[in-house]
Amino acid sequence: MFEYQEESVNHTLWTEKYRPTKLDDYVGNEHLKTKVAGYLENDDIPHLLLFGRAGTGKTTLAKLIVKSIDCDYMIINASDENNVEMVRTKVKNFASSMGFKKFKVIILDEFDYMSKEAQAILRNLMETFSAHCRFILTCNYVEKVIDPIQSRCQSFQIVPPTKKDVAMQISKILKNEEIEFEVKDLVPIIDAAYPDIRKILNTCQLNSNKGKLMVDVQNLLDNDYKAKIIEILSSKDDKRNKYMKLRQTIIDSKVTDFTDLYTTLYNKVEEYGGENTSNVILLLGDGVNKSATAIDKEIIAAATLIQILNII
Repeated sequence: MFEYQEESVNHTLWTEKYRPTKLDDYVGNEHLKTKVAGYLENDDIPHLLLFGRAGTGKTTLAKLIVKSIDCDYMIINASDENNVEMVRTKVKNFASSMGFKKFKVIILDEFDYMSKEAQAILRNLMETFSAHCRFILTCNYVEKVIDPIQSRCQSFQIVPPTKKDVAMQISKILKNEEIEFEVKDLVPIIDAAYPDIRKILNTCQLNSNKGKLMVDVQNLLDNDYKAKIIEILSSKDDKRNKYMKLRQTIIDSKVTDFTDLYTTLYNKVEEYGGENTSNVILLLGDGVNKSATAIDKEIIAAATLIQILNII
């Protein structure tokens, strides 16, 4: 996703400072880079669907593509703008307006947040304006993209670099920032957030103070168990396996106060709640209330997760 660069860039966030500015700087997914390079050589692209885990570089790659070809482009975050009206107005107006370059590209980031109705309308726009407008869609969960759109796109899974490669890149960045660290300190940071490289880098920056990397291992472990629970709830595994994994994750967390878990599940409910998001929120609220007076909060947390699993 990112690449170490020698030159100093005046950015506050490391994720922006070390974001690649050209395709050659993009780390990993060599087979995909070769394919994309072929598109760029012809100064044209098909509709693209880039999918994979959060923080693995989908949006970065999409931006690199549009900046490397002769096009007018627009970027829309579909997690914020995902309804029918947005497609009928914002997308259609841009696609149909007169441009000054060879063609137009619309990046719809986090496309899996877009409603099925909005996706159906977008499919028609993709056909109507295919002569001069391309679409690049990024998403975490490709199964949430309707088949007619998938069939109209070249689809590529974005695979994260190995943990070893991530550690090497993070080490270079820390050295460039003149941060003292030990390689062993990177292990819990990477383990807690992998494969979300953006989160790993943000965690390193957040925990760098006065020229030294300070690692709060317990805090990292707490965050890790919450991420695992969301991953389990979002997976396509059968319910019996999910029950077992959820219970074991709760036990292994060794947490006694699950307030942060309920908050995280609420903040990320769209990632796993599906069409029952509102009912999931009601269950979370009930779990919070019961946990406030319960002697064994672990049982309440496990019971709440099972109830959620039964409706999603």
